[in-house]
Amino acid sequence: MTPMVHLLLLPLLFSIAGGESLDDKKGPFQNQVLDVPEGTPVPYAIFQFQVTHEGVNDFRLNEEGSDAIRISKDGWLYLEKPLEWSQNENLVIEVEALADDTVVEGPISVIINVLDINNNAPTFNQSDYTAVVRENNPEGVPFTRVFALDQDDPTTPNAHLRYSLISQVPNKHNTLLFQINPNTGEISTTKEGEMSLKARETIRYGRGEDQSIDALKTRFNEYCPNPEIPTEENPFFTCVERAVRRRNMDPMEGPDYSLSVRVQDLGGESANALSGATRVHIIIQQNLWVNPGPITVKENLKENYPLVIAKVQSNDPNAIYRLVQKERWLKFPFQITVNGEIQLTEELDREEKDMYILVVLAEDDYQNQVDPPMEIQVVVEDVNDNKPVCEESVFEVQEDEAVGSLIGQVLAHDNDEPDTMNSLLSYTIVSQTPSSPVVFSIDAASGQIRTLRLLRRKDHQKYNLNVRASDPVFSTECKVVVKVIDVNNEMPLFEKNDYGSYSLEEDTPIGHTVLTIKATDADDPGSGSSLIEFYISAGNDDGVFALETDGDGVGQLFIAKPLDFESSPTYKLQIDARNPEPLMKGLEYGKESTTFVSVSVTDVDEAPEFSLDILAVTVSENTTKGAVLLTVEAKDPEGKEISFKLDGDTKGWLEIDAATGQIKTKDKLDRETLEAFEVTVTAFEKENPEKSTERVVSVRLLDVNDNFPKLTERQAFICVKFPKPVIIKAHDADNFPFSQPFTFALAHGKKSPNWDLITIDDTTAKLILKKTPTEDKTFTLPINIKDSAGMGVTQPFEVRVCNCTELGYCYIAPSDQSSKLGMGNTVGILVGTLGFCLLVFIIVIKRTNKNGKKGLTEEEERNAMM
Repeated sequence: MTPMVHLLLLPLLFSIAGGESLDDKKGPFQNQVLDVPEGTPVPYAIFQFQVTHEGVNDFRLNEEGSDAIRISKDGWLYLEKPLEWSQNENLVIEVEALADDTVVEGPISVIINVLDINNNAPTFNQSDYTAVVRENNPEGVPFTRVFALDQDDPTTPNAHLRYSLISQVPNKHNTLLFQINPNTGEISTTKEGEMSLKARETIRYGRGEDQSIDALKTRFNEYCPNPEIPTEENPFFTCVERAVRRRNMDPMEGPDYSLSVRVQDLGGESANALSGATRVHIIIQQNLWVNPGPITVKENLKENYPLVIAKVQSNDPNAIYRLVQKERWLKFPFQITVNGEIQLTEELDREEKDMYILVVLAEDDYQNQVDPPMEIQVVVEDVNDNKPVCEESVFEVQEDEAVGSLIGQVLAHDNDEPDTMNSLLSYTIVSQTPSSPVVFSIDAASGQIRTLRLLRRKDHQKYNLNVRASDPVFSTECKVVVKVIDVNNEMPLFEKNDYGSYSLEEDTPIGHTVLTIKATDADDPGSGSSLIEFYISAGNDDGVFALETDGDGVGQLFIAKPLDFESSPTYKLQIDARNPEPLMKGLEYGKESTTFVSVSVTDVDEAPEFSLDILAVTVSENTTKGAVLLTVEAKDPEGKEISFKLDGDTKGWLEIDAATGQIKTKDKLDRETLEAFEVTVTAFEKENPEKSTERVVSVRLLDVNDNFPKLTERQAFICVKFPKPVIIKAHDADNFPFSQPFTFALAHGKKSPNWDLITIDDTTAKLILKKTPTEDKTFTLPINIKDSAGMGVTQPFEVRVCNCTELGYCYIAPSDQSSKLGMGNTVGILVGTLGFCLLVFIIVIKRTNKNGKKGLTEEEERNAMM
C-alpha cells in the first residue's frame, strides 16, 4: 500500500481499531496532555490537531518516540506500535504545523500518559517455601511469610495483591490449622492449630550434650555391649536414629503439612483477576517450653528445703535459666537450677502473701532470650492455722422491746482464707450473767443476738454474755454486754411556765445573758430519755436571741445579734424543752414543757450608720478636677441630721461635701506619685458630734498614658580599637499597657550609613558603630523611643568615638590640655582668686577694730593670714 493510500485510509482504520467515535479526539493546536492505554491495537488514533492557519498542509514531530508515534498530514496523532507501561510511563513530544515545509505554528508540547492495563500476573519470589512452627504456637502470631510481586502499576488495583489459602495437606478432619493474612502474606496458626498441632516424638537432650549420630552410637554401644547384629541394622537403634534426625529435618524431605497459597491481583475481587501460586512446607517442632503453673504449695509446709516444686525445659538444650519476681517484694523464697528445676527455699505463710508470680527466662550465653519469658503463678494454699478473734461488744436495748428484737451482732474475724471452711465461723452463747432466766438467743451463722422475752430495767440493768466463735479447728470466747435502758415515759418540766419581762437597752452587747432557765426530767439519769435540750420555737424570727444548754436542764438565753429599737422594740419568746430520745408511744409533749419570756428594747442615742461596710472606688488618674468619685451614704437611727468629714488625704487631692457625702477631686491625680491610698470618712450628728462613725474609703488610680519612655543614660563612648555596641536603656513610669515593650529607632527615618540601632528586649537596645571616623569625635544621635501604645518623643543621645587606654576609657593627650584652658577651668581660677582677696580684706578690717585689745605678735598675724 502506497503512503498516500495509507493516509487516506487512516480515518477508517482508526475507527475500526478503536471502535469509538473520532469526533471526541479533535481539538485546537495547543499544548495537550493525552492518555493512551498500553497494548492497544494499531493503528490507534490519539488526537487530531485543528489549526487556524489556512496554509497548513503538513505536521512534524520531534525525534523522541518517533518509532511508535506518527502524525498525518491532516493533523492526526496516532500509534504505529503498541506502548508498554513498564517501559515508559509517559512520553513527551513536540509538534509543529508546516506550510510547504515552513513552520507556521508551534512547536507545542504533547505529554502522552501511558495507562497501565492488567497484563501482568503476580508471581511469588519462591516456588516453594519451608517453615518451622512449634507446638502451641499462639493463634494469629506469624511464624513465616510468603511474598509476591506484580509488574503492573503499583498505584492501581492492577497491582493490589491478596493472598489466600487454597488447601492444607493433610486435612483429615476438614479443619484448617493454619491461616494467612490476606494483605501481608503472613502465615499463623488458627485456634484449632494452637490447640492440636503436635510434633512427632524425638530425643530430648540436656545442656551441653553431644547431639550427633556418632555420639548416639557410642552411647548405644555402652548400654548394649557386644551386640549380636550390627548397630546400623538394629531396629531399636534405627528407630532412635530417625528420632534424632527428626530434630534437624529438612521440611522439603518430610514435612508435616503442605499448604497451597494463591495470590491474586485486583484485590482478588474480580473474576478477571490474574493469579499465582506457591507451596509452603511446614515441620511441627516439639515445644518443650511449657508453663507448669499454676503451682499450689501449702503454707507452713514441713519439708527439707530447698524443695523442688516444678521444672521447666527450654527448646534450646543449651539455654541458661534465670528466675526473677514480677512484684517488688522484699522476700522472694524461690530459685532455679541449671537444669530448670524451680525450688522453694523456705516455708510460706498465706496470711503474709497468698500468691507469687515467678518470671522464668531462658537465655543464651549473651543473655539473649531463646524462648519468650514465662510467668508462673505460685498459689499458697491455706491451712487452718488461725483462731477467730473478736473484741468486746456493748449493745443497748430499751425496756419493753418486742420479743425477737435484734439486739446486735457479734463480729469475729478469722485470718484464714475467706470463703473457705478454715474461716467459716459458728456462734453459740456459752453463759449469761445473771443466768436466769435465759433472755437471749444467737444465730449460729450470723452472730445476731435477739431477745427471748420482754426486758425490764427494774429487774436487771445489764447482762453479760460469753459467746463462743468457732471454726472447724479453733474457737475463742467473745465478751458481750447488753444494757437495758429506760424508756422515755417522762417529759421535761420547766420550773416556770412564764419568766416574765426583761428590759434591754438597744446597745447591749452581743453575748449578754438575758436570763437562766431550768427544767427537770424524771427519767433515768444519764440516759437519752433524761437529757434536756432547749429550743426557741416562736418570737425569734430574726435570730436575735439564742440558747445554750448543759443537757442537765439548765439553759442560758443570750443575745446573738445586735438589738434595734427602731425595727423591733419588743419580743415574746416561746421556749420548748425536749429529749433527744423519742417519747414512749401514746405520749406527747404538753404545756409543762414550754415557757415564755418577754423582752422590751429601750431606745438609746446611737451613732450614725453607713449603708455599706466596705467603701472602695477605682478611677482614672486623668479624672477632671471637681469630678464626683463616690457618694457615701449614712443615716442616724433616730433620724437626726448628720454631717460628713474626710481625713487622711496626705496629697490633698480629695474633698467631701459635708451635707451630701459626695467625695470629689480638688486637684490633679497622679498614679505615678501614688497608685493607691486610703482616706477616712466620718459621719457624725450635727448636734452631738461625739456620736460618730468612721469608714475607710480605698481609692485606686488607673493608669493613663501620660508618660513617655525616657533614656536612663544620655551619654556613652565607643573605643575605636574595640568598638563594642552601646547598650541603651529606657524607662516609662506608666504601667502596662502604656509602657513596655518599647520600640527604638533613629529619628531621621533613613537607614544610617554609620549606625545601627537594634532592639534587644522590651526595654533595651544596642547601638552599633558601622563606620569608624578618622578622628576622635562626639556624635549627637536623635533616638525616638515609643511605648507599646505608640507614645514617644525624640531624645538626644551623645556618643563619643575615641581612642581608649588599656583600662577602656577615652584617652586625652597632654598637649591638648596645655595649649588652652576650657571655659570651666577659667571660671574656676577667677572665683578662687576673688575668694582669697575677700578673705584677706576681712582679716584686715577685724584687726583695725581691735584697738582696745592686746595686739598680736608678728608670728600670730602670719598664722592668721594663712
